[in-house]
Amino acid sequence: MGTPTQIADTPPPAQQRTTEKRAARGATRPGDRVFLGLSRGSGILLLVIMAAIAVFLTYRASLAISKDEGNFLTTFQWDTGLVPPKFGIAVLAFGTVVSSIVAMVIAVPVAVAIALFLTHYAPRRLRGPIAYVIDLLAAVPSIVYGLWGALVLVPHMNGLFGWLNDYLGWTGVFSWEGGAPRSMLTVGILLAIMILPIITNVSREVFRQVPQMHEEAALALGATRWEVIRMAVIPFGRSGVISASMLGLGRALGETMAVATVLSPTFDIQASLLDPGGGTFAQNIAGKFGEATEFGRDALIASGLVLFVITLLVNGAARAIIARRKEYSGANA
Repeated sequence: MGTPTQIADTPPPAQQRTTEKRAARGATRPGDRVFLGLSRGSGILLLVIMAAIAVFLTYRASLAISKDEGNFLTTFQWDTGLVPPKFGIAVLAFGTVVSSIVAMVIAVPVAVAIALFLTHYAPRRLRGPIAYVIDLLAAVPSIVYGLWGALVLVPHMNGLFGWLNDYLGWTGVFSWEGGAPRSMLTVGILLAIMILPIITNVSREVFRQVPQMHEEAALALGATRWEVIRMAVIPFGRSGVISASMLGLGRALGETMAVATVLSPTFDIQASLLDPGGGTFAQNIAGKFGEATEFGRDALIASGLVLFVITLLVNGAARAIIARRKEYSGANA
């Protein structure tokens, strides 16, 4: 134990930590300072770009909406060539959300199951080839998916549509009157195939990061392989699976050429997922932008602004969900 003089000369812990931080800051090498500046500048630049995009979309959208004769949010019509023009996004918003939900309902369970199979069930000699094929699917351009959907998927959907109409047609959601199967369900299935590799790859990498001691502890307690997955693997990787799902949802919301190739666009909302018709934001912009007038392009930009906001809200919701599950992150393992 020190003398009273030594005790009096000892700085308090908070002051000592501050002194150590200042010393460390002063001892930082030039390369660290350059890297810190570049990293900070990159983050600021990203925010500036996002703000610039938002300002541009808002300005051009305001020019169109101010001259819209109809209600921009509820009108079931898109006639920018009329005098005065009348257009709205009700059909586009409905089609975008419904097709993305259908894709997520199909893709997420299948992707998680594939990721679990590759990390915990598949023999080692099969993991590499299957993972390689999934990586290739993620690299296929969307127009190729669209051509495959139009030439292969659509002609083979009649049997599925007929079966759904026979057994679930009473719900109204799966009733079918025999038209061409270029409907929201077909679009949702195609989008599910497109986002499946993204969700699978990210989920697989997350499941591979599960601490080995967690699984060994569950096995030591007598858990079966499925119980290990349910109690140790899935809780640990839940936030990662949510992030992977949001990445897939982002692609589904903004997919353009594949949807435009498969869907028969009409500006009406069908109660049944099997009836042809409907539309999405991206498909409508791609289909009408080339022949649109200056005002028509402003109207399309206004619909793009809504898609931009929807994407931001989806990502914000995902971040909030992940933040509430920090106890399952790898940092806290």
